[in-house]
Amino acid sequence: MDEQKISRRTLLAGALASTQAAALDSKRTSDKPNVVVMLFDDLGTHDMGFLGARDLLTPNLDELAENGTICRNWYSNAPVCAPARSALMTGRCPIRAGVPRNGLPLRSSEKTIASILKEDEYATACIGKWHLGSTPDTVPNAHGFDYFYGFHEGCTDYFSHRFYWGEPKEVNFHDLWHNREEIFEDGKYLTERIGDEACEFVQKRKGQPFFLYTAFNAVHYPMHAPEKYVQRFPTLARERQMYAAMLSAADDTVGRIISTLEMTKQRENTIVFVIGDNGATTERRAGLNQQPATAGKNTPFRGFKFSTFDGGMHVPAVVNWPGRIARRKCDEIVMTADILPTVCYLTGAKLPQDRTLDGRNIWPVLERGSTSPHDFVCWAEGPQLAIRRGPWKLVLNGVTRDGTPDGNQPLTGDDAIFLSNLEDDPGERTNLRHAHSEIVDQLQTLAYKWRREVEAN
Repeated sequence: MDEQKISRRTLLAGALASTQAAALDSKRTSDKPNVVVMLFDDLGTHDMGFLGARDLLTPNLDELAENGTICRNWYSNAPVCAPARSALMTGRCPIRAGVPRNGLPLRSSEKTIASILKEDEYATACIGKWHLGSTPDTVPNAHGFDYFYGFHEGCTDYFSHRFYWGEPKEVNFHDLWHNREEIFEDGKYLTERIGDEACEFVQKRKGQPFFLYTAFNAVHYPMHAPEKYVQRFPTLARERQMYAAMLSAADDTVGRIISTLEMTKQRENTIVFVIGDNGATTERRAGLNQQPATAGKNTPFRGFKFSTFDGGMHVPAVVNWPGRIARRKCDEIVMTADILPTVCYLTGAKLPQDRTLDGRNIWPVLERGSTSPHDFVCWAEGPQLAIRRGPWKLVLNGVTRDGTPDGNQPLTGDDAIFLSNLEDDPGERTNLRHAHSEIVDQLQTLAYKWRREVEAN
């Protein structure tokens, strides 16, 4: 009898302990913040209302900015799509992550935000543009995403969802996927479908912490938008009008996602990052009549997509978390690779210990205005090499990609080594290399050392 009583007490105590542990685990899970990253494609560095654009309509993005922190010195880790995305996913610079240029997949051995958070019981979704691989071992579902809706390649037709920019090397092909299954939704506008899928994911994940990566293809070519969006901008010239319409459709989608977070009572526990992948492009594919595109504006910065001048990678950025992040403007130097270690800090997820990360935890910068954790930041794009340290920026073999014939070629003569003071000259117009040769030597030494280290992985 005594043994039965002891056994019963033991069982009851064990059950109570298990219940308490489960409740504690549940509380820990519920306390974990949701993470939403919204990435825009080829967006001009100041092409939002809160950044001064007066001919565009971005009310939902403007509201996020008004009630959050605007990071005025946020840099992409590359001036072009896939490398920039590799840094976002891995917290590593593109060379170290194995994606130094477009067209390369993210190696299956790389750890992503999604794979790290998935190990920490997060639901994970990638909705929109992937551009980091299309083979079974490199698609989003192979990189830690439970759910994927979108396309694999660098761009796709917004209505037919076909990729046709590979000619003459490859024929056009259909590129729309639900997880690993190809699906067909001909005629449906992709920006709106991205919103549908993102909102549904948020609704279904109530009660479970989640990471939602919403990667818009807007405002990347092809330049497509339904007439209802175009009509919002009757006075704009056609090229800028279509660009504005595409951005307006994406802004509507941002509003829907935020409204869904509010409706499901998850807004207060959700940190939202809004960033661009690189600056606006002058590619003829985005222009009219076979001419270089002019719709996206990087003013006052010099350079465009593919350039290591600031117009190529000094991107719009807002971080919003009600009650946790103040309404202010931040001028500290931060970068896209910082998102992964920052998210790991906020969620309690473990950072990878078996590889070098280039990103740093910038939560102190966002929360209380601490100084940047970066002594300097470097970039490499083909023959171009650039470094920023404080106000000083050095660009070696810079290419402006400004739509002129000379813009596709590296600068020569004295300007092959271009030193700027960005506080005095944010447009990188005046070369100070001879006036400050000692700074050139210091930055050049740091930049070359950085490239050797990242190439060694």
